[in-house]
Amino acid sequence: MNRAPDALLPFTAVEFEILLSLAGGDLHGYAILQDVETRTEGRVSLRPGTLYRAISRLLDHRVIAERSEARAGGDARRRTYYLTAEGRRLAAREAERLARQVTTARARRMFKRSEA
Repeated sequence: MNRAPDALLPFTAVEFEILLSLAGGDLHGYAILQDVETRTEGRVSLRPGTLYRAISRLLDHRVIAERSEARAGGDARRRTYYLTAEGRRLAAREAERLARQVTTARARRMFKRSEA
């Protein structure tokens, strides 16, 4: 792939959810699904096809990578993913962009209650 990693920005909502999950540590696909659902209190429920298409794109751009070694006692078929250094940098840039959007939304009184 000859696209610059920054060309991925902004991430899709699904991609960013995956990056948020992996920011907490290495996870396999099913654990990512569970983490997203838990963190969002069930408001976001990813389907496996959606998850793995996003994972494939993130892998292609080296934002995430797959652990090559099988974990001791684990299922060798289960693939574990982790956030690369470049992926962490891009995720931080995306988080900053989203934070600026929230700041603007607060300034324009788009929230029901203003946080003090």
